[in-house]
Amino acid sequence: MGIEVRPATDFEGVRTLVGPRNPDANVCWCLSHRVPSKVNSSLVGPERGEFVRRMCESQLPPGVLAYDGDEPVGWAGVAPRADTQFARSRKIPHVDDLPVWSVWCLRVRPGHRGKGVLARLLDGSVAFARERGAPAIEGYPVDNRGERVDQTMAFVGFRTLFERAGFVKVADTDSVSGGFPRVVMRLDLR
Repeated sequence: MGIEVRPATDFEGVRTLVGPRNPDANVCWCLSHRVPSKVNSSLVGPERGEFVRRMCESQLPPGVLAYDGDEPVGWAGVAPRADTQFARSRKIPHVDDLPVWSVWCLRVRPGHRGKGVLARLLDGSVAFARERGAPAIEGYPVDNRGERVDQTMAFVGFRTLFERAGFVKVADTDSVSGGFPRVVMRLDLR
């Protein structure tokens, strides 16, 4: 399988992965962790998609997309931590003052799961951050110890996925997803 990961400059691809079927819906669009809560709550219906469209057209796209040929099959939200809700999180600790980047959402379309897309998305997120000068990148996955995680809560990723990509655990958190504790995993890019 020739999965290619690219910056999320293709709005239609982003819509396919994280947009609602009904454009008037107030679903995440992967904004709840990306923008300040006041901005997130002020964007309703189609305004959410338009906000994401502008992000896709900006100098810093909102993440990366995985493609199988021309078909978008995966999404990862990735940005400087300072530009995300994790900059202010009380549950996910800051290990130090390094201006790290965060990858917080990993999504693979049904029909493409179990084919290595998640690993390619994480590798692509690392490359995206490295190319933009990130000194390190963090993720906040669940430490599910091999137990099954509800698909709706699996978007944070799994500790083992991050370990296979070379990340190391640097801290525990006070956050839980799907009933499992989340940990801070970091990859130094210096």
